[in-house]
Amino acid sequence: MNLATILILLVAAVVAVPLSKRFGLGAVLGYLLAGVLIGPSGFKLIGDVDTMLHVSEFGVVMLLFLIGLELKPSRLWLMRKAVFGMGSAQVALSGLAIGTLCYFFGFSWQVAVVAGCGLALSSTALVLPMLAEHKQLSSQMGRDSFAILLFQDLIIIPMASLLPLLGAQDLEAHMSAENPWLAVGRAVAAIAVLFLGGRYLIRPVFRLIEAAKAKEIFTAMALLVVVATAALADAVGLSMSLGAFLGGVILADSEYRHEIQADIEPFEGLLLGLFFLSVGMMADLQLILHQPLRLIGFVLAIMLAKGLVLYGLGRLMGHTGPSARRLSFSMSQGGEFGFVLFAVVAGAGVIDAGTRDFLVLAVTVSMILTPLLFTLNEKVIGRMFERPTKREYDTIDDTQHGDSEVIICGFGRMGQIVGRVLSVRGIPFTALENSAAQVDFMRRFGAKVYYGDPTRMDLLRAAGAGSAKAIVVAGDDIDSSIQTVELVRHHFPHLVVIARARNRQHVFKLMDAGAHHIIRETFYSSLVLAETLLGRLGYEAEEAHRLIKLFRNHDEKVLKKQYEVRDDDAQVLQTSREAAAELRTLFEEDIAQPDRAPEARRVEG
Repeated sequence: MNLATILILLVAAVVAVPLSKRFGLGAVLGYLLAGVLIGPSGFKLIGDVDTMLHVSEFGVVMLLFLIGLELKPSRLWLMRKAVFGMGSAQVALSGLAIGTLCYFFGFSWQVAVVAGCGLALSSTALVLPMLAEHKQLSSQMGRDSFAILLFQDLIIIPMASLLPLLGAQDLEAHMSAENPWLAVGRAVAAIAVLFLGGRYLIRPVFRLIEAAKAKEIFTAMALLVVVATAALADAVGLSMSLGAFLGGVILADSEYRHEIQADIEPFEGLLLGLFFLSVGMMADLQLILHQPLRLIGFVLAIMLAKGLVLYGLGRLMGHTGPSARRLSFSMSQGGEFGFVLFAVVAGAGVIDAGTRDFLVLAVTVSMILTPLLFTLNEKVIGRMFERPTKREYDTIDDTQHGDSEVIICGFGRMGQIVGRVLSVRGIPFTALENSAAQVDFMRRFGAKVYYGDPTRMDLLRAAGAGSAKAIVVAGDDIDSSIQTVELVRHHFPHLVVIARARNRQHVFKLMDAGAHHIIRETFYSSLVLAETLLGRLGYEAEEAHRLIKLFRNHDEKVLKKQYEVRDDDAQVLQTSREAAAELRTLFEEDIAQPDRAPEARRVEG
């Protein structure tokens, strides 16, 4: 790869990816389209696609290593049912459906079997970054997607071993060429070496490197771990990405996990981008032009068949309709392992070169279509099918809440703690929450909370605002909390209003609305944290408490000053500077007092 090639790749990525993300299509599609443009079928700026693809496949290896770093062995064990249950069902059913379609498209039964197996595999390199970009990896759909992809990484090994047998003239002789138990033994031995090496060799080496304070060698060691685990797996016939994944799992509970992750991620991102550029370059536009209807019809048919299988499995596994649909749209494409499998079986004479090129192009086109279809689902199809009828607010019988002393508006983290304290003391209260999901969740634990909008006058009255003593506005929506305070102060002036504030600007708005007491959500917990820290640094408890009290009183005084000039940014900034200088002076004066000399404030030892 010469300097001109590197320059072209960098320019293509820098131009295409931001444009693609700007139009909401995602980074992956940007790489794919850039590859089409600069490849042999586009402007022919780069011709050696095979070499680039082999190099860039290491990005997939690094991706699996990083995923392994996030999965401790105990968590991986818990996923076994999803991996082997849902994963095996997906591969078997998708393979059967796609193989049947291929047979009806005129392929021989051998080609139909190969295509069914190869196209049943999805693209790890495409799916996981795409889900991460849409913040779906931690969802049920994201977890099940990963489980299926992990099973596919495992099943590629027997597929690549058995499918070439379809072209063998003497099947029995071919199968007896090597004892299958020997291959299994080698694989088990390699996995054992990975686990033992990770525990008793790799970690001590990382400790030595850390002690030497050689940052660049630490990065080199992290890369060496990825390369070595991938090479060991490849040497015994396993998938390189599977080997790297197991290497990551071994180091998942290591104290160096986060530093290794930080060192590997930049390389992984660049190589994955190169991989997608290479896939885009593989799109043979001439073949598309010669057989456009057959190719597009074939790709859409296999994606539809695979998508229906995934949707059905998702529903059986308890996914909601939208979640199952995302699963089907995100994983209905062919994957990078298809390239490997089709090359292997073509080399064994099971399929000819033309069929191989057609299947490789089908995989490429399906990968290019996936980000488009996923975006289409999120922005168009989802809105067509997901028209949630707004849930009716709960009806509150006002005769049941005449004895409520407190109304809590917002039953999230802060509101729940307030409610628990009141319950312990036997103080009756009514809780209102405008999130239906939160209401349903809390009711599972026996909490008496109503779904409703606290900015509605009739709801507040039914909740007992006319006879209650206080109202706690604890919701996290700033506009709603301001509106609630204004409504209460105007119609129920007898109520003591205690409100939660998210930041200083929220405090000012609540002051304007007339709240009696305003509690900043992170201020007091930060003070407790700072006081605890002073104690651990050797300050006596009384001294630490007094310093924190001094800081608190000063900050509250500054807050009132800033409220008076809140609409003048220059004045607020000037007040902040003056307050910082004043606080420094206060602490210096405190230290200078004879009875509070520094040596007297610390606890000896």
